[in-house]
Amino acid sequence: MKNTPESSLDVGHTGHPGELVGVGEDVWMDVIHKMDEVYSDLLQYEVALEEKNAKLEESQQFILSVLTAMSDILVICGRDGTIEDVNPALEVITGRKAADLRGTSVFDLFADADARVLARARLNVSCGDDEVHDCELPLRAHDGASVPVSFNCTPRFNAVGKSLGMVVTGRPVGELRKAYQALTQAHDDLKRTQQQLLHSEKMASLGRLVAGVAHELNNPISFIIGNVHALRRYAERLGQYLAAVHEGVPAEEVEHLRKRLRIDRILVDLDPLIEGTIEGAERTREIVDGLKRFSAVDRNEQQRFDLAEVIERAVRWVCQAERKTFKVAMEFSGPLPVIGSAGQMQQVAMNLVQNAADATRLTDLPTLRIAAEQVSTAQGPRILLRFVDNGPGIAPAHLAHVFDPFFTTKPVGQGTGLGLSISYGIVERHGGSLRAENLPAGGAAFTLELPLAR
Repeated sequence: MKNTPESSLDVGHTGHPGELVGVGEDVWMDVIHKMDEVYSDLLQYEVALEEKNAKLEESQQFILSVLTAMSDILVICGRDGTIEDVNPALEVITGRKAADLRGTSVFDLFADADARVLARARLNVSCGDDEVHDCELPLRAHDGASVPVSFNCTPRFNAVGKSLGMVVTGRPVGELRKAYQALTQAHDDLKRTQQQLLHSEKMASLGRLVAGVAHELNNPISFIIGNVHALRRYAERLGQYLAAVHEGVPAEEVEHLRKRLRIDRILVDLDPLIEGTIEGAERTREIVDGLKRFSAVDRNEQQRFDLAEVIERAVRWVCQAERKTFKVAMEFSGPLPVIGSAGQMQQVAMNLVQNAADATRLTDLPTLRIAAEQVSTAQGPRILLRFVDNGPGIAPAHLAHVFDPFFTTKPVGQGTGLGLSISYGIVERHGGSLRAENLPAGGAAFTLELPLAR
């Protein structure tokens, strides 16, 4: 080749055979350094690549373990419904391996022609349609049986938003039904336990007040017994007098017998005695009806009743079972009409009065004041009842927990911790509220708010 000035090199010897003329040692050192840098970068790239490969394998193992552990069916399909991958749950149901299922149509998995037509109409969301949830379709099992499955179907897209197909998941309806039945059973057990707790608390309250109620029953019953004994004596005298009249005793003797037996006085006393007996019996019946309403298992009663009468009865029952020094002042006049269950609201009133009696047990002059007020609110007219005692009040640490179930500051065996909790729930079911606070002057106040019946 002919050398030209542009392409020729000044080549010569510098005393070292094979060395280019004009290339110094510094140039070679630069080349060596560059080669070292490139080699170092290659090593770093190789380490980074190995780390990424390790993370990728770890992610693949994690995804594989998740897919293997899934009890729900998972099918990944293309836009035309061609199966690209499945999880082991589908293999178990169909009895076919993932390799055999890949490339087949997802719609061939269904049990019959009708199911396949419906699946094509419902599960074709690869074009961006809305997601499908809880679509129940029969799947053909490995033994040819039809297995009802609840399917969900969502579209899948790539990084730029292009549709890639759809993801189909499903769970055999039998498992869902079992889970629903278990949930329903647990809910029923919870409601039954709650009802039993409510009834137990009511029975505990009733048991504490048996002495007071027995004393209240004793008054009308004693009155009835006294009247009945008097009526028996009067009946004997009337029998003697009528026997003498029917036997034809002379008129003078009959008149003498009439005066001796005091028949005229008996006739005058008969009406008051009978009226008093009827009144005592009615009073006894009212007390027994109140006990029956209080002790019966609660129903969702929606009846109009007088809350003032309920409060007065609750106060009377508690006070008769308490020490004589416990005084209750009721500052309301006239009826307080509300709608709901009189028995449930009586339980609330008894719990509040009983708590006041327990809180003031160490007070010299234990007192409870119950004041009623009617107020107008955005929800309509309402009744405010304040139960204010002169006890030591509620400890600040306990104030936020007084309505918590099973919370009590009483000694073991003297309280279940359910009274105020149950009362709170009853008041809420009646559309009202119950709150507690400490008063600046001392003592605690419970405010009961209920809608006024229109």
